[in-house]
Amino acid sequence: MKTTLFALISFLAGGFLSAQTPGPSPISKIPPKIPVRDFFRNPVSRAYDLSPDGQTISFLQPWESRLNIFVRPVGGGEARRLTSEKDRDIQEYFWKGNDFVIYGMDDRGDENFHLKRVKVKSGEVKDLTPFPKVRSELVDDLEDVSENEILFRMNKRDPKVFDAFRLNVPTGEMKLVAQNPGNIDRYISDHAGKIRAAVTTDGVNTSLLTRPDETAQFKTVLTTNFREQCAPQFYTFDNKAIYASSNIGRDKSAIVVIDPETAKETQLVYENPEVDVDSLAFSKKRKVLTLASFDTWKLERHFFDPETESIYKTLSDKLPGYEIDVAAHDKAEEKFIVVANNDRTPGSRYLFDKKSGQLTKLVDVAPWLKEEQLAPMKAINFKTRDGLTIHGYLTLPLGREPKNLPVVANPHGGPWARDVWNYNPEVQFLANRGYAVLQVNFRGSTGYGRKFWESSFKQWGRTMQDDISDGVQWLIEQGIADPKRLAIYGGSYGGYATLAGVTFTPDLYAAAVDYVGVSNLFTFLNTIPPYWKPYLDMFHEMVGDPVKDKDLLTATSPALNAQKIKTPLFVAQGAQDPRVNKAESDQIVNGLKKRGIDVEYMVKENEGHGFHNEENKFDFYEAMEKFLDKHLHPETSAASSATSSGSG
Repeated sequence: MKTTLFALISFLAGGFLSAQTPGPSPISKIPPKIPVRDFFRNPVSRAYDLSPDGQTISFLQPWESRLNIFVRPVGGGEARRLTSEKDRDIQEYFWKGNDFVIYGMDDRGDENFHLKRVKVKSGEVKDLTPFPKVRSELVDDLEDVSENEILFRMNKRDPKVFDAFRLNVPTGEMKLVAQNPGNIDRYISDHAGKIRAAVTTDGVNTSLLTRPDETAQFKTVLTTNFREQCAPQFYTFDNKAIYASSNIGRDKSAIVVIDPETAKETQLVYENPEVDVDSLAFSKKRKVLTLASFDTWKLERHFFDPETESIYKTLSDKLPGYEIDVAAHDKAEEKFIVVANNDRTPGSRYLFDKKSGQLTKLVDVAPWLKEEQLAPMKAINFKTRDGLTIHGYLTLPLGREPKNLPVVANPHGGPWARDVWNYNPEVQFLANRGYAVLQVNFRGSTGYGRKFWESSFKQWGRTMQDDISDGVQWLIEQGIADPKRLAIYGGSYGGYATLAGVTFTPDLYAAAVDYVGVSNLFTFLNTIPPYWKPYLDMFHEMVGDPVKDKDLLTATSPALNAQKIKTPLFVAQGAQDPRVNKAESDQIVNGLKKRGIDVEYMVKENEGHGFHNEENKFDFYEAMEKFLDKHLHPETSAASSATSSGSG
């Protein structure tokens, strides 16, 4: 359960509680106005981990306003800084043996990550992949196989594909172990650290390839259309079979065992009738499955292992009212890093000693935020105009009667991702300013099964957008939303949904904030990163083909329909963004300015797909606050609501 660097994100998802009209706020008074920067400043520290021998704690902590790696003895003592990165935060890292820590670093948000290693004793840093415009990703940290080596992949030979290498961390020497023929998207190693399986794609069809050992040629054992997925998780402990997440023959993904020779399913390990299950964990020490995790209205777990279940129960009993996650542990699995948080706080981090049962607090991540002053996130559902049930979340501002509130609809990115129940600084910031925040898991959001996912294909700006609009309409019908004070804000695909909202429903919103959003589907598809090129045919099926679906993409591209926009708009963009090129924001801004419409436009030269540097986040959210206040005036509503409810 160690942190995995640059692993593909598994978007877990699920069903929700029935929608109900939210009742009165749990406190009678409006909480104090919390400074914007308190929501978005760097934490005291985060990303705690343990050295394999359990003697050293590592974590990320600000230095020169950037998150860097620090270490200290488990028993206590002064922390020592290992790295000195000044341009960007370190986001993720992992231990390699007890002597090295490896982390990733890109250039101003270009997502071409280099793997860097730092010696724990001396602090000496070495770039292990010092190649320009090359992206490196971990395949296997080989924790149980080698003291010195890791498996990683990079696209140095061809920017479109990744070859696999075995890297000696102390010396920096690397050896090619698998050259990509041009279509391999993922490599899977067994418990001996040998690459035994691979997944290929031609953009539409996906194949699983396996081999008995690294000297043999790969053999294709399964080919499916991308709609059907059999995603390997890891090998069984005897290296004879593969645990996988599969939706073949079912709507909801389940955890199964497959035969590597035939890809036939030999065992159903766990499934949930309501939601996809695609996350499986195991004990490296004891060689047993520990748990499967999935989201209904919030994260749930199915335990296979009594020892693991007992640990979680002990921690939950010691930390009531908080969601518990065991984030890391030592190799002996005796000491554990514990995350405790909920929807109203980023929470605290603890060290748990299994033998003694002692739980020691390491840090309150953001002690300047008071849990009782932040707002609960409530699960909702509603019916769309075509009868589909959509799930989501509603966060109501504290101290206000839930009537005629200004609302910010906040569609998620992806779009094949989902919102989850957790602490969200953006949501809490907006709620603290008096806005109700609506998060809609519109059709296509992951975790609800294949049929729900496929219902989003070629529906950008159409039924996917209708789901967001219908959620807003539901809030109006409930009497919660003031129909004259509605805003929409989102990033990435959520930025596209923001632009689509003000383009195709121009009378619905009073203000809109587009954050690194797509504006022109033609130029977006033509400027994707080179390593996404193998997926282009799949994007054409899911979004639209620029030739076959020219009329569709023209009709659903906000930049090509900008004459319909009349809503005040604020646009923010990172100049180095490799996913949503800056030209996407330029097009919408220039198109509106040509019509004489004033658009607020913020560009950060040292950012990519979203702002990560602290000072840039401060600028963005402070500008957003002023923009929304100007067009929605939340404090006017707050004062009148407080007076009508007898609050001070």
